[in-house]
Amino acid sequence: MKNILPLSVLMVLVSCKKPDIKTDVPDCIEQKISKLYNDKVQNPPAKVYKWEVDGEVYYLFTADCCDQYSYLYDEECKVVCAPTGGFTGGGDGTCPEWQGEVVETLVWEDDRD
Repeated sequence: MKNILPLSVLMVLVSCKKPDIKTDVPDCIEQKISKLYNDKVQNPPAKVYKWEVDGEVYYLFTADCCDQYSYLYDEECKVVCAPTGGFTGGGDGTCPEWQGEVVETLVWEDDRD
């Protein structure tokens, strides 16, 4: 008898595409990016940036459209704050007051149509 994968397993393997992430990220951040990649394209398309500041690493996920917050996550995928977005565009006002300069690197951008 031939070994055949069940249809449900095959559908999962085919439907879950992997995004092209430009650098190593924690597993939980990769899972968040994969979810974005397998959902409908946002308007504007989603981007994820790595922020390095004051010896810490964070990940900024851009917002989907109008007046929504762009959330910043730590390496354990805990929300730190929303540095941008919202009605004023200035975020939620809860971000730490960093001493150093934020070094921003693009990790992933959704280039689908």
